[in-house]
Amino acid sequence: MPFDAIFISNLSKELNTACGSRIDKISQPQRDEIVISLRAAGFNKKLLISVRSGSSRISFTEQNFENPAVPPMFCMLLRKHLTGGKLLSVTQHSLERMLTLCISATDEMGERKNLRLITEFIGNQSNVILVNEDGRILDALKRSDIETNARLIQPGAIYALPPAQEKKSPFDATVLDDILEMGKVTLDRAILENVAGVSPLVAREIAYCVGEDLLVSNMTDAQKSAFLSAFATFKEIAQNGTPYMLLAQDGMPKDFSFLPINQYGNLYTLKEYDSFSQLLDAFYCERDAAARIKRSASDVLRVVNSTKARLEKKLFIRQKEKEKCKDREKYRIYGELIKANIHLIKNGSTFAEVPNYYDENLNTIRIPLDPALSPQACAAKYFKEYRKLCSAEQTLGALIADCESEQAYIKSVEDALLRAESMAEILDIHDELVSTGYIRKQKNKTVKHKSLPPRKYESSDGFLILVGRNNAQNDTLTLRTAQKDDIWLHTKNIHGSHVIIVSDGQEIPDRTILEAASLAAFHSQAKDSSQVPVDYTAVKHVKKPAGARPGMVIYKTNNTVFVTPKELNEK
Repeated sequence: MPFDAIFISNLSKELNTACGSRIDKISQPQRDEIVISLRAAGFNKKLLISVRSGSSRISFTEQNFENPAVPPMFCMLLRKHLTGGKLLSVTQHSLERMLTLCISATDEMGERKNLRLITEFIGNQSNVILVNEDGRILDALKRSDIETNARLIQPGAIYALPPAQEKKSPFDATVLDDILEMGKVTLDRAILENVAGVSPLVAREIAYCVGEDLLVSNMTDAQKSAFLSAFATFKEIAQNGTPYMLLAQDGMPKDFSFLPINQYGNLYTLKEYDSFSQLLDAFYCERDAAARIKRSASDVLRVVNSTKARLEKKLFIRQKEKEKCKDREKYRIYGELIKANIHLIKNGSTFAEVPNYYDENLNTIRIPLDPALSPQACAAKYFKEYRKLCSAEQTLGALIADCESEQAYIKSVEDALLRAESMAEILDIHDELVSTGYIRKQKNKTVKHKSLPPRKYESSDGFLILVGRNNAQNDTLTLRTAQKDDIWLHTKNIHGSHVIIVSDGQEIPDRTILEAASLAAFHSQAKDSSQVPVDYTAVKHVKKPAGARPGMVIYKTNNTVFVTPKELNEK
């Protein structure tokens, strides 16, 4: 991982600028994130500690976080012991991927205690552990399994360091000999296996200065000399690194390091940052925001996916049952032919062969009979089966239509969920599913939150354009907020948001309609398509049928335009 021990070593110098500041607030936005607000004279920063697999780190951050209504237990524990405490130091143990925050705090008795908040960044074992003066663990973000883990991370246990890697510091003079004695392995692999604190990226960069895919055993004296020079340069930079990010040609972050990376040639560009925290914020901000929303939406999405699967199964069964109803005419004809030929059919017969008056060629038809029933009873039985299938077909037709309508609604919820950009939007969708009965309302577990307003845009002609965020908001926007002369837009037969152009009694120009249509396409399932059909009409032509699910409307006298999805600057 690029967040290696030498990177952490450089970062710790930056974090030490917070020493002397006091802990003002502590929050836990997600189960694997801790945010600590630090304040001092002329100093006000947030310290983010993330132990999420794939993006574990510690840094100052400018991000804003949405906190849960009820803070987790570990957050409450940190608040109890650390709020009001003074940050004394930020230290790194040897060249390990861990930092220790030493904090002087006051306990319940008013006595000063020096506590340690230990942050470990070791892949999926990354952790945050609060340790008291006696070296005992008060608690940890991730507790270990008592039975299976050799290293015990439990309240009351003595804190033990993670197992050390059998590697040497890059500043150990003997490490170069160990690398050059590796034999038939590539130089970058030899560096990685012997030098503590370096990531695969850095190991490859050092080896790149000598030669790509070069085996240690094949190195010439000139190459060994080049390696020693490159390693000396690396050690010099490692003590006072500079934050660099590798950017792909589309501007997306690829990697980061404390030294310039040249191994990729022109495939990536190098960008220097003012601070390591600024670099980490830029690298992880967008990705973490998306991951945070995805995790928050996972429970709701699970309900949506299970409902989709249930509806698909139900629809398949009902369609199969309706298929059977297609044979209903056969039973009516059997009954009619038995009645017409009842004088020819003997009691106890197992079948009757009679001319088929419903066949233009009058071919003989063989009709199965129940020998335990009279011919009249057999005819009545066939008529009863005919009426039963007619009634079933009618009922199944209504049930299938309702099932398809429910499917469309659930898909619209899924679309809104996948386009959600904040916790407030996720909670709104959760509340919608509670109100429609898909999620059971739990007593004493209501999460109060402030719903976000519709998205607001302004067209090139100065008209206000409103875009709903979910089905419930779509209903409110279209049926309550909008005036009858406003323009309503929606993608044609594609799930998406309701869009309203506020007319204010003015005639709306075509350019504004096209811009609003592009917004409707952008906020829909067809976001990544082109030539998306969008219907538009006056709000007065949009109605909600009685009993229709949230977001479901019907409309008439509409026009259709084909546009490419595009977002305007949000107000």
